[in-house]
Amino acid sequence: MQKRTALKLALAGAFSMMLSACGKEEAKAPAAEPKKDAADATKNASAAPAADAPLKVAFIYVSPANEEGWSSQHDLARKALEAKYGSKIQITCLENIPENADAERVLRDLAKQGNKLIFATSFGYMNSVMKVAKEFPDVHFEHCTGYQSAANVLNYTARFYEARYMAGILAGATTKTNILGYVAAFPIPEVLQGINAFTRGAQSVNPNIEVRVVWTSSWYDPGKESDATKSLIGQKCDVITHHTNSTAVAAACEEAKVPVISYNSAMKKAAPTMLLAGVVHLWDEYYSKRIDAQLAGTWKPENLWGGAPEHMIDVVEVSDKAPKEAVAKMREIYNAMEKREFHPFTGPVVTNEGKEVVAAGQTPTDKDLLSMNWLVKGVAGKLPQ
Repeated sequence: MQKRTALKLALAGAFSMMLSACGKEEAKAPAAEPKKDAADATKNASAAPAADAPLKVAFIYVSPANEEGWSSQHDLARKALEAKYGSKIQITCLENIPENADAERVLRDLAKQGNKLIFATSFGYMNSVMKVAKEFPDVHFEHCTGYQSAANVLNYTARFYEARYMAGILAGATTKTNILGYVAAFPIPEVLQGINAFTRGAQSVNPNIEVRVVWTSSWYDPGKESDATKSLIGQKCDVITHHTNSTAVAAACEEAKVPVISYNSAMKKAAPTMLLAGVVHLWDEYYSKRIDAQLAGTWKPENLWGGAPEHMIDVVEVSDKAPKEAVAKMREIYNAMEKREFHPFTGPVVTNEGKEVVAAGQTPTDKDLLSMNWLVKGVAGKLPQ
């Protein structure tokens, strides 16, 4: 599975973007080079490093790494890698990279610089990853939330919907109006899984729940996210969550004194008094395994959709104000999911249009989940076209 208009970088003439580096200081824009064909590029990429040279690894982020949210959670894992591996690896990370032609140029440059393992951490980088990967077959690319792969490209993502179900339990037990709010970016399966799992989790403790959704049509637009939050508060939503990347929803809830369940990271700074909990993705364990595989020469393009068993999701920073019974049930559900003894979409599952999509006692396949195009009973409204 992510952009603020003010952060979009312009491409003026030659490669002259504003690149912000974190970690090792080698993320400077390169000097212009003569045009080379794919064969030359591949030759450069496959040149063997010195035996004692560190493994060069790169990350690119779509949003600021120092702001609570999607990119910051990846960056926390990046810092953990540097602490764990020390001089064995050398990391470059670039933030605020738009999901357009700029991403392709950045990825190509990182490959030319000798990075052998590159993590592209946003869905919109997919086409750029696939194009550049063809030019550098000896460089391994890992794309977060995508679905295309190749001999040197894999996809990885987390089962966000598992933590969403847990968060729904907290929200359903907390609400007084029985109306929950959800700020969502795009009606793609990943987002719909979250909305539906959140609703089912809430309904498991409060069958009278209704979830109202406002769509922003953007992963990262603080202005739209803030306006969407205010709209939901106006509709009597008294617990709000989101599937967007900035801290705007949390900040707006803090200002209005409405409980919020943040997404991507626990946004305690943005909502110090109103944070009910945070739905987070935990990348440390995954990235460590990928570094180990690259160092050992055992890297394979094996896609991963990990959840509780892989310790890639959780609900954290749960408020002391949260109902204790709900907190206990949430942890019970996590433990069951960790053992694969519970699935948030075990049937019967009925859409908000009355159609049964999962029969009683059945669970949907991953293919079913990845093609989800419906809203569960209890979610108000229809999918935008």
